[in-house]
Amino acid sequence: MLNSYDDFTPLSEIVVGSAENYVGHDRDLTFELFFHEALGGYRSDWAYPRLAARGSGGKAETWKISKRYTEELHEDVENLAATLTSLGITVHRPLPLPENALPIAGLGWQAAPTPALNVRDNTLILGDEIIETAPAIRSRYLETRLLTPVFRHYADAGARWSTMPRPTLTDASFDLSYARDAATTLGGPTEPITDPQLSPYDVGLEMMLDGAQVLRLGQDLIVNIAQDNHRLGADWLQRQVTGRFRLHRVHRMADNHIDSMLLALKPGMFLARHAGLRDMLPDAFQSWKFIVPPEPDPGSFPTYDDTDLVLTSPYIDINVLSLDEQRVLVNADCTGLIKTLEGEGFTVIPVRHRHRRLFGGGFHCFTLDMRRAGGPEDYR
Repeated sequence: MLNSYDDFTPLSEIVVGSAENYVGHDRDLTFELFFHEALGGYRSDWAYPRLAARGSGGKAETWKISKRYTEELHEDVENLAATLTSLGITVHRPLPLPENALPIAGLGWQAAPTPALNVRDNTLILGDEIIETAPAIRSRYLETRLLTPVFRHYADAGARWSTMPRPTLTDASFDLSYARDAATTLGGPTEPITDPQLSPYDVGLEMMLDGAQVLRLGQDLIVNIAQDNHRLGADWLQRQVTGRFRLHRVHRMADNHIDSMLLALKPGMFLARHAGLRDMLPDAFQSWKFIVPPEPDPGSFPTYDDTDLVLTSPYIDINVLSLDEQRVLVNADCTGLIKTLEGEGFTVIPVRHRHRRLFGGGFHCFTLDMRRAGGPEDYR
């Protein structure tokens, strides 16, 4: 049975994503906007070169990734799955993305799909409910379909299975205020969209919210809101969980995902990028202990060429996976974090993940907890 309310009670069942046939990124508006702090700018003309092109489906520029890096990523993800299996945890996997998969298409756009690697992003598990969240990147629009057999398995056993309304994802769907406001971005100034394209399918701002924007703490959900797309998604989620969970909104803790900023290691203890995050949390959680690891060692990351797209900050290794309140899976290359956690009494299980900055995720992103021992406890 599906049962997952937190990130730290004993884990027994999990989904580990797949990197099979991950070959590149479609650099359209949605990709550039999502990763704008890492890329330093975003453009709409990659998505919609001209209005006339929409009749045959606007196509994005595809940015190929070195085969060596994709093969090493696949090797590391398979090793992660094998490690979890060796620890007695039931591991489920998504369907692999077919080789040379056909593009997916929406109303006025077309994108090459990516495999279901960062499975935490587009799904939120709340107790006995699977919620497919509303994606913000076109190439990931149908990603959860690769998880259908897993979700069907739990639904057949009695789990609830819901889907947030799907956005149309035209240029007009997006609130650009966060990315345009240089004073509030974590990454500094960005380039404005100079040529946003009109579409006959425009409906205005739409809800978009990733599961990785939600920190689950038993009865409490802490949701990061950076702009109005997130706000609309949080409004829907609030209605969905009323009477079962308390939803708390934090504003602009990150541009989107919260799990490389803050993770709960056990009741009363957070792993945090910096101690200043305390002031952004609801009062009830400001008394928790904040474990702040040392600054990342630049030498722990591979060196890439200028043509390689670095999508995440050097803090990505905060994205750890707890097996219970004592054992934590940590990137083997992040020695400073390992020493910090061991100094706090945790048992660290080091696992290799070389190219975390190229593929936008760590162990927490790559996994989706399906069964933990905890219930809807009140941790306040």
